[in-house]
Amino acid sequence: MIPSVLPTYNRAPLHFVKGEGCWLIEEDGRRFLDLGSGIAVNALGHAAPELVQVLTEQAQKLWHVSNLYEIPGQQALADALVDRTFADTVFFTNSGTEACELAVKMARKYWHDKGKPEKVEILTFEGCFHGRSSAAIAASGAPKMVAGFGPVLPGFVHLPWEDHEALTAAVTDRTAAILIEPIQGEGGIRVLPDESLKNLRALCDEKGVLLILDEVQCGVGRTGKLFAHEWAGVTPDIMMSAKGIGGGFPLGAVLATEEAASGMVAGTHGSTYGGNPLGCALGLAVIERIGNDEFLDAVRQRAGFLRQKLEGLVAAHPEVFEGVRGTGLMLGLKCRANVAEVVKAGYAAEVITVPAADNVLRLLPPLNITEDEIAEAVARLDRAAASVAT
Repeated sequence: MIPSVLPTYNRAPLHFVKGEGCWLIEEDGRRFLDLGSGIAVNALGHAAPELVQVLTEQAQKLWHVSNLYEIPGQQALADALVDRTFADTVFFTNSGTEACELAVKMARKYWHDKGKPEKVEILTFEGCFHGRSSAAIAASGAPKMVAGFGPVLPGFVHLPWEDHEALTAAVTDRTAAILIEPIQGEGGIRVLPDESLKNLRALCDEKGVLLILDEVQCGVGRTGKLFAHEWAGVTPDIMMSAKGIGGGFPLGAVLATEEAASGMVAGTHGSTYGGNPLGCALGLAVIERIGNDEFLDAVRQRAGFLRQKLEGLVAAHPEVFEGVRGTGLMLGLKCRANVAEVVKAGYAAEVITVPAADNVLRLLPPLNITEDEIAEAVARLDRAAASVAT
């Protein structure tokens, strides 16, 4: 008999009933250190007091009106993002998947309105993950994503990761845009080098192609910059954001230049819930907290401390781990042991991690995790690794 909740997840047998900062409390009272943040969502931890206050105050005023009307909080969040980024305009969604749908539509509509309707192809890369909608799985092209869901949406060209020669050869007069994650999360914490991102921007400029960056997982302070592409000193034409931007509340966004967004006029896209007063109030609080130099400096310091601790962990357990990859507080432990076994051992040691492709253990803690909590988390990972090694 099918369960009342559609069985599309292989869930761990854990039942968390409360969260406090970097901690999750199981219904039996056990306290877990959370190095997953709900997959990079709880950027300020669980039940962050400032977010609880904002949510409570907004909930007592107004929850939802739809986009038939002006929403002052939505305007305030859009202004804050425009002030802090490359973007001239923002559309709010409820998720990263929805952001992907709009990014694809925006790129194709741009070229249609420029009199080049043949430019519909989006170039994507092996190992990518952009969501689970029809467009997002087509963008991935991976068998595990598309099997059984055909016919797959056409118009996507899949390329090897970090092969600039293959990328250059793939750009044709049908190419509308290149879509890439500066750091692949689901793909195994694979970082696109700054020089590669610079070359990608130059290629787009040379060939007349739009650059779409997926910063759903790596954005909103996770790398120690507000958005990861800032490290390379380049800007995209279109960018997807979600996860951390709502601090735990469902919120996503597509940021774009005025030129790239020029085709998206009234009636071309919409969302019933996107940009609602609750989500935007929280998003503004998150951006105001994270989007300042003092906070981002602290993220970089904590990231350096965590990486140092992880390097020691790898050295202590070479039979379990191969090395550390990633940047900021978006780090991965490349495993020699089966990553699922390491995740499970972590549960026993009361520390939460997230598996990824390429046998990588993802570590995505809240951005305000303390050094004491980092030390305790790595001590628990040490116990987990010891149990795997025996």
